[in-house]
Amino acid sequence: MKQILTRLVNHDEFTREETKQILLNITKEQYSQEQMTAFIMALQMRGITVDELLGLRDGILETGVPVDTKPFKVLDIVGTGGDGKNTFNISTCACAVVAGAGYKVAKHGNYAATSVSGASNVIEGHGVKFTADHDQILRSLDECNFIYLHAQLFARAMKFVGPIRKALQIPTCFNLLGPLVNPSQPDYQMLGVANLNQMRLYSNVYQKLGIRYSIVNSLDGYDEISLTGDFKVTSNDFEKVFTPEQIGFDKAGPGEICGGAKQTKEDAIAIFDSVLQNTASASQKNVVLANAAFAIKTIEQDKSIQECIDIARESIDSGKAWSNFKKYVELNS
Repeated sequence: MKQILTRLVNHDEFTREETKQILLNITKEQYSQEQMTAFIMALQMRGITVDELLGLRDGILETGVPVDTKPFKVLDIVGTGGDGKNTFNISTCACAVVAGAGYKVAKHGNYAATSVSGASNVIEGHGVKFTADHDQILRSLDECNFIYLHAQLFARAMKFVGPIRKALQIPTCFNLLGPLVNPSQPDYQMLGVANLNQMRLYSNVYQKLGIRYSIVNSLDGYDEISLTGDFKVTSNDFEKVFTPEQIGFDKAGPGEICGGAKQTKEDAIAIFDSVLQNTASASQKNVVLANAAFAIKTIEQDKSIQECIDIARESIDSGKAWSNFKKYVELNS
């Protein structure tokens, strides 16, 4: 570790393989807490490179519990979090809408870190019991087009840095890893980021991974398509700034997409259900439709965004999104 820290002080960069080995050594408890803290902070202050982020990802996946979703091709919709906007569970709700439309979705997530309700909170709040059982996962994907992978059951390496991350109380490179360590290693991913620097970083990461991707950022700081203003989308095929009106939606107010009046987990679950039941406000429904549509376009590259919005809308309006999610809950409770 002395050599590693010396290289960091000198602003040296590590290869993907070197960084993976550091992560593996962390899981073997070869470094002290003080050394790991110094490493994490030095990396944070210098700024992590694409290969270093990929190396940490490789180490986490190698030491974790894999999920083989073949023969299916799966999609994940995820946000980096930490935008401080405290919206309801837009990404998770969009996943349910996309699954209702017939696409295979492998959602990876955790309990809330900076917001009231994380993906795991809302899924567990419906009575779902998290599992790493491979047969159960494949059955759920086959019958409901949807699986939920609770991060704590799969990414075993994270527990070794958990106490340090909690003590530091600031975002570190490990916050960037959440979207990249889905154990199913999805074929498609739509990622929401909180700023354009993260968009550039992840775009380079995805290009090296060779998967189909879309990265979205609302320019007023949301890590999703919020419809509160202009938003940018970059993918394998295009990079463009959109207005809500350009894709057929009215602009939303920040208060219209927050996690409920009292902003409790119960509020967040109620909004989630109301969107799928087609009883939500126009802004709540529209923001889910927008995110679901760009996720569908990540898979259906030849379809227009309007066609993808229509597919997402039909999933809700027909009742398929809600009935499919209820089936998933029944199968996994």
